[in-house]
Amino acid sequence: MARNVTVSCVTAPALPLGSEVSIESAIDAEIAHWTMRIDTVLAEDPDLIVLPEAADRPSVDTFGGLDRQLEYLEQRGTRVRGHLAQIARDNRCIIAYSALRRDDDLARNRTEYLGRDGEVVGAYDKNHLVIEEHDQTGLEYSDEVNVVDLDFGRVATAICFDLNFDELRLQYRARGVELVVFSSEYHGGLMQNYWAYSLRSYLAASIRPPAPSAIISPLGETIGESTNYFPQVTQRINLDYALAHLDGHWDKLAAMKAKYRDGVNIHDPGRLGSVLITAESPDLGIDQLLQEFEIEPLDNYLDRTRRHRLDTIGASE
Repeated sequence: MARNVTVSCVTAPALPLGSEVSIESAIDAEIAHWTMRIDTVLAEDPDLIVLPEAADRPSVDTFGGLDRQLEYLEQRGTRVRGHLAQIARDNRCIIAYSALRRDDDLARNRTEYLGRDGEVVGAYDKNHLVIEEHDQTGLEYSDEVNVVDLDFGRVATAICFDLNFDELRLQYRARGVELVVFSSEYHGGLMQNYWAYSLRSYLAASIRPPAPSAIISPLGETIGESTNYFPQVTQRINLDYALAHLDGHWDKLAAMKAKYRDGVNIHDPGRLGSVLITAESPDLGIDQLLQEFEIEPLDNYLDRTRRHRLDTIGASE
């Protein structure tokens, strides 16, 4: 049955607060700023709101040097998080809050998931820092790869530079991830689409402007993107889905559509040879559809092809 989830990516440039602005005033400004930015999507009733990397850090170009940035983090503590948690509670949504954090003398670049009750329901610390983040800013690498089970599905997380590293992507590969949350200062280009297709998952990217934020399908296809007029993007996605290759399935897919009509959606992006099947009816599930029409999921088909190759090579030796 349809598992519809509304996802919003909300972003903005880092606030260009000057060095004359007090730390206390900067914290108040960040709270007011993100309250206003989040308000732009609340009418969409999002289940998940994704913020960009280090969302509430004032611009490093204007606010002051490293010592002042660290002083800001120290005084800020969990105050911004507390305010965002109240927004999550009031609107019964989840907020992916990316920020620099210092806990137990360890500084991390972290994404925390603030649940519908305002409590922290999951977190991920950036695995792959830019070298300067460690050597100059004092952030610590993490070696934990957390998959967060939210109330609507399984979520993986990547932060900025992480997107360059296959070893992180591959650790998510076999863990049933349905959505990747990507908070970043840089866009990532084709890597966003590649991660989505490789993990057979949706991807929600909240990126600092001027680069666009986006929602990407498990086919690696951009299905929603912010614009120069509207820096936020909201998209409803259906997590009751499967990918299948067209090989051996043409007639089966046609029969499925003929029988269930609007109860199923079969989307072909073109050129890829694979389609996205989603169950749209409240009393019809994707597993039921695959079984009824003997549809082989994409990864099963590719694995069968690998085995056939190895068996054929072995038989010829």
